[in-house]
Amino acid sequence: INNLLRKKLSRGTINYTLQLRDVKPDALFHIDQEALEKCIEQLSQISSRTNANTTIDIASLLILPGIIQPFSPDKETAGKIRDEVLEATGRAIDKLRQMRTAEGVSLQTDMETHCQQIKQCLEQINISRTDVIKSYYEKLKKRVEDLLANVEITLDEQLLAKEMAIFAEKSDISEEIDRLQSHLKQFAQCCQSDQQVGRKLDFIAQEMLREANTIASKAADVETINHVVEMKCRIDRIKEQVQNVE
Repeated sequence: INNLLRKKLSRGTINYTLQLRDVKPDALFHIDQEALEKCIEQLSQISSRTNANTTIDIASLLILPGIIQPFSPDKETAGKIRDEVLEATGRAIDKLRQMRTAEGVSLQTDMETHCQQIKQCLEQINISRTDVIKSYYEKLKKRVEDLLANVEITLDEQLLAKEMAIFAEKSDISEEIDRLQSHLKQFAQCCQSDQQVGRKLDFIAQEMLREANTIASKAADVETINHVVEMKCRIDRIKEQVQNVE
């Protein structure tokens, strides 16, 4: 049974319960009457020698080792039981796999929807990257001009350009966007596979979350942060769903 479960089901915790119905009482266990009688005889002799007025409780003696033996069917009966149990187990596994397949279709649709939303957020972040740097440049230039308005100091365009270069370097998220887009493609490819990809999808989702966190740490505008929050919410939902994927 264990080998059959491991062969057919690769992920998740499996609880297996086997119940026997309409079984005769004598087929469940066997009482060794000879051993029980010897035990009672010896206790009676001890009681007589010691003049102890003791009542022998047969039910208490049944818990002694060797008194109750498990029922052991003959070879032919054992073979029939084995075949029936394995056949019933196989049918149960097939029904479970059918249920998992139906659930998997729903999970795939849900996860693909989340991936599509993440992709749209990335596109918006990628579009606004240039505008963010331009906006920062204009704000920085105006701030410096306001500070120098009452003093006879000329704005150094070269220093301003250097400051902008530093800002652009620190806030550059092109690599993170490329990696996250690559993870989305890998995720979609795995969803189309007929292999066992549950653990792989879980790993990809973790990497997606890592890239989103890096983008958030470099974000310099509210719009990008809002998109990152949306992406992280979507990735968290994917991570939850992936736990049910074999």
